[in-house]
Amino acid sequence: MRSPSAVALDAHAAATLRYIRASMDAAGTVAVSGSAGVAMGVIGLLAATLASTGSLRPHWLAVWLFAAALACSVGGVLMARQASLQGFTLFGAPVRKFILCLAPGLFAGAAMTFVHWQENNLHAIPATWLLLYGCALISTSAPTTRMVGILGSLFALLGLITFCLPESLQTVALGAGFGGLHLVFGVMIRRKSRVS
Repeated sequence: MRSPSAVALDAHAAATLRYIRASMDAAGTVAVSGSAGVAMGVIGLLAATLASTGSLRPHWLAVWLFAAALACSVGGVLMARQASLQGFTLFGAPVRKFILCLAPGLFAGAAMTFVHWQENNLHAIPATWLLLYGCALISTSAPTTRMVGILGSLFALLGLITFCLPESLQTVALGAGFGGLHLVFGVMIRRKSRVS
């Protein structure tokens, strides 16, 4: 027969283990998927190519909005897969932190896109996207890695430069950012994760 003190000790040990697991989950960092970066980069390069072709050039905004939705979906699935391989649940603290850091910048980008579109200020959209996406990535470097912060800084810098570019080069800037930067950093992250 077990004594009452043994039952209390078991309950205390179980509570302590739950606390330790919750603390580890809250302190964990989300590993960024290099595959997500590569996939999003390929989608960005395809969008830049399509938006630059003669027949689709007038519809560049629709091409890029479709590409953004596709890249977000593919990147989200690959990031969720990476998080589950790390042992994080979809609604665990590190994943929640990642989403909460990323969401305000993306929301601001969507809101500013609508404002620019309403005001027929379409030439400001590419720079706004690059700048605000860069800011969102800088924020997500807190629950991820320093490399994401560097990527975000490069996006923000490219966004500031794009404000000064002529309209004819803005699709090139979008391709350089959402295509080239994603692709390069995706490959770097994949290599780093294989080494470590």
